[in-house]
Amino acid sequence: MRRWDLVFGCAVLAAGTAQAGPIETVIVTGRAQDLTGIAASANQGTVSAADLEQRPLLRPGEVVEEIPGVIITQHSGSGKANQYFLRGFNLDHGTDLAISVDGVPVNMPTHAHGQGYADLNFLMPELVESVAYKKGPYYADVGDFGSAGAFDILYYDRLPEGFARIEAGQFGYARAMIADNVALGGGNAIAALSFEHNDGPWDRGDDERKIDGLVRFTQGAWTVTAAAYHNVWRSTDQIPDRAIAGLADPVGAPVPAATISRWGAIDPTDGGQTGRYSLSAAWRGDDAAVQVYGMFYNLHMFSDFTYFLDDPVHGDQFLQADQRYVFGGAAHKAWQHGLFGGDSETRAGIDLRSDIIQNGLFHTERRAILGTEHSDDVTETSASPYIENETRWNTWLRTIVGLRGDLYWMDVVNKAGGASGSRSSQVVSPKVNVIFGPWDKTEFYVDFGQGFHSNDARGTVQAVDPATPLPRSTGAEFGVRSSLIPGLKTELSLWWLHLQSELVWAGDAGDTESSGPTDRIGVELANWYTPTSWLTFDADYAYSQARFSRFDSAGQRVPEALQGTFDGGVAVHDLPGGLAPWTAGLRLRYFGPRPLTQDGAVHSHATTLVYADLGYRFANGWALSLDVFNLLDARTSDIDYFYTSRLPGEPLTGVDDVHTHPSEPREVRLSLTTAL
Repeated sequence: MRRWDLVFGCAVLAAGTAQAGPIETVIVTGRAQDLTGIAASANQGTVSAADLEQRPLLRPGEVVEEIPGVIITQHSGSGKANQYFLRGFNLDHGTDLAISVDGVPVNMPTHAHGQGYADLNFLMPELVESVAYKKGPYYADVGDFGSAGAFDILYYDRLPEGFARIEAGQFGYARAMIADNVALGGGNAIAALSFEHNDGPWDRGDDERKIDGLVRFTQGAWTVTAAAYHNVWRSTDQIPDRAIAGLADPVGAPVPAATISRWGAIDPTDGGQTGRYSLSAAWRGDDAAVQVYGMFYNLHMFSDFTYFLDDPVHGDQFLQADQRYVFGGAAHKAWQHGLFGGDSETRAGIDLRSDIIQNGLFHTERRAILGTEHSDDVTETSASPYIENETRWNTWLRTIVGLRGDLYWMDVVNKAGGASGSRSSQVVSPKVNVIFGPWDKTEFYVDFGQGFHSNDARGTVQAVDPATPLPRSTGAEFGVRSSLIPGLKTELSLWWLHLQSELVWAGDAGDTESSGPTDRIGVELANWYTPTSWLTFDADYAYSQARFSRFDSAGQRVPEALQGTFDGGVAVHDLPGGLAPWTAGLRLRYFGPRPLTQDGAVHSHATTLVYADLGYRFANGWALSLDVFNLLDARTSDIDYFYTSRLPGEPLTGVDDVHTHPSEPREVRLSLTTAL
C-alpha cells in the first residue's frame, strides 16, 4: 500500500484512545474517511475515485474541483491550461498552486506563457485513483508554487476492471478510450489510450484533436510509468464586451457596431499545439521511497488579447513558444522512535529538478512571424532538502515541526540581444502544526508556515528592477475537523496569507510586472454527509479578501482575487434492490463576483452553473451515462478581465473594457462503457 501517498507524501498519526499509541499507517479512501486523529490540518485530505464518479467532468482539470474551495475555468482554447482559483487567488495557470501527478511535477517554471504554467489536459480521469491535497504553506514536503495549495493526482497501479468507452455530445464532442490490466512478468501493467475531438460552441470551432497514451507497470514496490500526450487546437480567446451584440457600453467609450456574437473571435487564427512525453520510475517501501523522472514538453501558442493597440497595421497577435527537457527525482525516509516520552517519527527527504528550456515571444500576423521580442535559452536547477518531526505527546496533543531549504540556480542566455546572466538564490522555510484532540471525534489545529514561489528566471536577470528570485509567503491558520454527527464530516478553516511580492513574469507582455506585497484572509467550510449508504450530500463554501499591503493611490484591491465560492451537490448511488443499476446526481457551482480593478470600480459578474448526470449499468457489464453541463443554460462568464484594447477604427490609445470568455451553454454528453 502507498504509505507515503496517504496525504501527499506524509506519514500520519493514528488516533489514540485511552493512551498514546504507536504511529501507524492509515489508508485514506476519500472524503468520507474520518481524518480526526490523523490529518495535520483541517484543509488536508484525499478525494477518491468513488468521489469523482459522483461528479460529471466537462474538462480533465475538473478532477481537482472536488477539493473544497477550488474552481477551474478556461479563457482560451481547449488545449490551453486551465485557470485555477483558490484562497483568494486567480492563480493564472498555476502560480502559487503546486500540482503533480504521481509525484511528477506539472508546474513549469520560466514558462513562455506564465510562471508555474500547469496544464492538466493530458490527464485521463478514468485512471485517477485519488487526489491528495493540502492548502497553505505548512508542510515541509511542499516547495515551489505551494503557497495556496498542493495537489498530487495519483493513478491506479491496477484498474478495478478494464473497459472500453465511447462518448459523444453537442458541439462536435467525441471521445474514445480503452484501458486494461495486463499480467506481465509477475506484475501488472495498465495500458490506456484515448482520442478526443471537440469544437465547443464557438463560431469557429476549436477543432481540438487530442491523443493520450499511458503504460504503467507495477511489480512489488516498483512502478514504472510512460505517458504521451499531443494536442492541436484553435482558440477563441476572451473578447471585449463592446464588440458583442446586446451588451452594455464599455467604461468611458462609445460602442461601435456589434461585430461578433458571444461565441465569436476577434482574431480567427489564434490556436496552438502542445505535447508532453514522460517516463518515471518509483520504488516505495514501508518507510522510504525513491523516484526519478524525465520529460520532454513543448508548446506553440498564438494569442491576441489587445488586437490593434500596439500595432495598428498588422495587429497584436503573438506566438509563445516553449520547449524543454525536465529531469528530476525525490527521495524520503522515515524513522520511528521515542522523544521525551512521546511516540515520534522523523521524516527527511530531498527534491531535485532541472529544466533545460528554450522559449521565446514573437510578434505574428495570422501566425506568420514578423519579429522577435524574446528568445532565450534557460537552465534552471533546484535542490530542496527537508526534515520534519511528528510527535504524539499524550492522548490529546501532537505536533509536527519541519524545516525546508530550497536552493536555485538560474542561467539565462537571451539570443535576441536582451538581458542575460546567472542568479542563485536560497530560502529556508519553517513549518509548525499543533493538533489538539480528538475529543468526541473533533480535532483542533493551529498551523504556521513559510513558503515561496520562484519567479521567472528571465525576470531575475533584468538590469532594471530585477525580480526577486524566491519571494517568500507566510501563512497561519486555525482549523476544526469534526465527525461528531454520524455520517457528517465537517472541516472549518480560518486562514491568513502574506506574500512578500507578487512580482512575476508576464509572458503576454514579455516583461516583469510588480504588484507589490499582499495580504489575504479567508474562511473555508467543507461538509460531506452520507445519511444512508446510497445518498451523499456535499457543500463547500469559501470566502476570502485580498488587499495590497502598502498604500497605493490606484487602490488596495487585488484585481481578479476571487471572493466567494460555493460547490455542492447530491448524489444517488449504490441503491438497493431493483434500483441498484441506477445512479444520479445534481451539482451547483458558484464563483464571484470579484474586483477587476484596484479601486474596485469594476467588478465581474457572479457565475452560477448547474450540472446533472444519470447513469445505468446493465447486467452484462455495459453502462450508459448521460451528463448535462450548464443545465439551466445560464448566460454567464468563465472569466472576465479589465484592460485596454483597440478594435479597428477606435482611438489609437485604445479603450478600457471588460473582456469576457463566456461559459459554455447547455451541453449534453452521452457515454457508453463496457467492461473488458
